[in-house]
Amino acid sequence: MTRRRAALLLAAVSVAFAAAGGATWAAFTSTTANSSSISAAADFTAPTVTRSTTSKSTGYSPDYIKQGGSYYVYAQVTDSGNPASGVSTVTADASQITVGSTAVPLVAGSYSVGGQTYNYRTALQTAAASIPNGTKTFSITATDAASNSSTSSGLVVNIDNILPTIIGGDVQAANVTGGTASRMEANDTLTLKFGEQMDPDSILSTWTGASLSVTVRVINNASNDQIQIWNSANTTQAALGTVSTNGNFVSGNVNFTGSTMVQSAGTLTITLGTPSVPANLRTVGANTTMTWAPSTSAYDRAGNAFSTAFGSSLTETGTADIDF
Repeated sequence: MTRRRAALLLAAVSVAFAAAGGATWAAFTSTTANSSSISAAADFTAPTVTRSTTSKSTGYSPDYIKQGGSYYVYAQVTDSGNPASGVSTVTADASQITVGSTAVPLVAGSYSVGGQTYNYRTALQTAAASIPNGTKTFSITATDAASNSSTSSGLVVNIDNILPTIIGGDVQAANVTGGTASRMEANDTLTLKFGEQMDPDSILSTWTGASLSVTVRVINNASNDQIQIWNSANTTQAALGTVSTNGNFVSGNVNFTGSTMVQSAGTLTITLGTPSVPANLRTVGANTTMTWAPSTSAYDRAGNAFSTAFGSSLTETGTADIDF
């Protein structure tokens, strides 16, 4: 191929690619007068941080940590250079959370938190011993093997040092489908409300807050039957403590199998399933006021455990009414 023909061919190719958007100019670096070869260009595109979060060391809910608490920083990073040289390093500036942590390395791997997957995570970090409630920011910097870098800044983490208590909580029961009032039956509901949103994993391991099959145990206790929530296999009690009905709803223990539990903000709604011994169910026929003693094993999104500082139990709000 002559020098003139090679130059004309290269010009035509370049014009065609430029007309298609011009993004491929960097795909060519050089040709020689007596060669038809085209060499690949260097990677000029920095990696992209598509999402990131912080999360306490245990539990499901991300984006919340407490002062002095342990946490990780997560990031999902991609490198789309043409051709990509590959991600070299990923670091986090978490100095607003942990003093001096301006370039904490993230390690490649497969991680999951809060229903999202990430391919980079720091080692376990410790938040400063004193951070006021509110929000702090952090940033992620990703660099590829060609030394291109990008920083995703202004990422927000919520600092929550307030322990959940009975304040703002409630317990209610309802007859949903028009069955016999004041008699526990399938589809009736029990609602447990915390003063703030709790981490569902602290209530039952691996729970995400989505609808979950559970067993509702109703324990015969004279005129003050007790209610507890257990897992679907009826082998592990949920960290929800015990509800005292202040009513004689059963003549013997009853398990409502196939019940469901779902979380919405700070409220948990339990829908009763099938009773194990229908003959043990009783119709109370009187107004009752329930009380609920939550478990101190449950913790909020930042990892603050439920506190009894303002009391160990709460009373159903409103006037006495027909429950279930």
